[in-house]
Amino acid sequence: MSTTSVVNTVSVVSMVSMTSMTRRIFTGAVTGVLASTWLLGGSALAQPADHYLPSRPDTVSWGWYPLDKPPVLTITSGDTVRVDTLSHAGSTQRENPATWLRDLGVEPEDILPDVIDFWESRDGRPREGRSGHVITGPIAITGAEPGDMLEIQILELTTRAPFGINNTGSGAGVFGSGYPGSRPNDPVRDVETLPHVIHTGMVDDREVALFSDDIHVPLAPFMGIMAVAPTPVLGEPGVDIPGVQASRPPGAFGGNMDVKELTVGSTLYLPVLHPEALFYVGDPHSAQGDGEVSGTAIEQSLTGRFRFILHKDTPIPGPRAENETHYILMGIDLDLDRALQKAVDEVVAFLVAEKGLTPTTAVSLASIAVDFHVAEAVDFTQLVTGKIPKSIFR
Repeated sequence: MSTTSVVNTVSVVSMVSMTSMTRRIFTGAVTGVLASTWLLGGSALAQPADHYLPSRPDTVSWGWYPLDKPPVLTITSGDTVRVDTLSHAGSTQRENPATWLRDLGVEPEDILPDVIDFWESRDGRPREGRSGHVITGPIAITGAEPGDMLEIQILELTTRAPFGINNTGSGAGVFGSGYPGSRPNDPVRDVETLPHVIHTGMVDDREVALFSDDIHVPLAPFMGIMAVAPTPVLGEPGVDIPGVQASRPPGAFGGNMDVKELTVGSTLYLPVLHPEALFYVGDPHSAQGDGEVSGTAIEQSLTGRFRFILHKDTPIPGPRAENETHYILMGIDLDLDRALQKAVDEVVAFLVAEKGLTPTTAVSLASIAVDFHVAEAVDFTQLVTGKIPKSIFR
C-alpha cells in the first residue's frame, strides 16, 4: 500500500497542559498546505503520499465503526495517506447501481467500479447498515493511546466522479417527524421524495455543481465523517445494540459532523479513545449549506490526502478544528439549543485557556465577535460551531 514517494514528516509532539495544547493546536498548524484541484481550477497535480488506501469491500464498513476490525492500514505519526471514499448515494440502494444510476441520467462510464464492488458485497454484511454511510478504515496510528490527541491535516480533496446526489422529501431532513422542531400538526410540505443527480464539471476554470442552466454552485469538497473509534454506550444516540455505534450521529469521537469548513487547508483534532486511534473517513460531500436541511448535501465520492500527527498525553473532550482564518469549536447535543450552549462553553474555555480572558470577558467577546453556525441539524445529535476569527488577536 505504500508508495516510494515521501512527503514532509512531522515528529510526535508531547504536551503536558491544556494551555500548551491549545496554543499548539491553534497556532499556524495549517500554513502552507496544498490547495486542492478544485481550488486551483483543476490545474494542480495530485501530490504524492506515504500510503494509499483504496475503497474496496474489505477496506470499508457500512453504517458503523467496527471496534474489532483489524486495521486496513498502519502508519506512524507524520505520515501522509491518500484515501479513496465512496458516497453511499448510488452504492446502498436495493437496485444495482448500473441500472439505478443509469435511469437517473448517469453515463455508465461515470460509475466507479468501487461502487459496483461494494454493492455486490452488501449481502455479506449482516451486522452493518446501521446507518447509510460507506466508511473507509480503520487506519491505525502506531503508539496512539487513550488520553492522546490525533491531529488530521486536510491537504487535498478531489472528486472521483462527475456527479453527486442530493435527496429531498416532505418528511426528510428538518421536515422529518423525528426532528426536534417538528410538531404533530405541522403541514405536509409540498416537496417530492426524489434523488436528484447533480452533474459537476469545470466552468470558468472552477469546478461547479451544474444545478441548472442558470445556477452553478462552486464545489467545496469535504468529508462529512472523520472519526476515531468510538466508545459505544447503550442508549446513547446511535447505540441501540451493545458495541455498535451507528454512523449517523456525531459525538466526542467526531464522526458525521458535516462541518463544511473541514475542507482543504483545515485541521481537525480528535481525542484518542482506543489503542492505535483507529481512524475512519467517509460520507464525502462536494458542496453543502450550513444545516444540511434536506438531510443530504451533494453526496459525491472523493479522494483525500491527509497528514496524521499524534500528540501524546494531550486529552481533549471532543472534536475541534482550525483553518487559516478561524478557530472552530463545536457543541454537540440532541437538542439544538443545548448544542449552542455547549459550543459557547467550548469557545469560552478556549478563550480563557489560550487568550487569558476571564469567563466573564470571554462570554462578552463570544457575543460580539464569534459566529455560531448550525453545521448540521439532521443527524439525531445536532452540531453547532463557534468560529473565532483569528484576525481579532494582535
